Amino acid sequence: KKARKNKRNKKDKHDRKLAMSLPSAGVGGKAGKPYFIVQVGEVQNLYKSTKSQRKSSCNALALDLHGYTIDEALAKLDESLAVWVDTAMQGSYPFVIPAKIVCGCGNQIISETVEKWIQKHAQVANSPKGSFQ
Repeated sequence: KKARKNKRNKKDKHDRKLAMSLPSAGVGGKAGKPYFIVQVGEVQNLYKSTKSQRKSSCNALALDLHGYTIDEALAKLDESLAVWVDTAMQGSYPFVIPAKIVCGCGNQIISETVEKWIQKHAQVANSPKGSFQ
């Protein structure tokens, strides 16, 4: 038992030394969100909607931005927003629907672009955590 414990302690010390010697810049940086779940629809009802959302993605509107440039992604988001708002307004009160915007797991450029786009548009709000998957 002592031999295993000794060996483990040596390995732990080696791992700590290795971790200290690695450069920290660029290692383990924040990756962008792979997707955003948003609420789209009537502005005055986005934040006070108590209508529960389904936990299934089969009824959700989705937009996949894999492989898009920033300009292409913004154009596609604006195009989709019009469709999403029309769909929400044709639905029932509170005229708010969930949508999923998939950015991918690559670098965070598209993720940051989508985040800024969400903040810029009054008809779009981040979905409350746990309300829709």
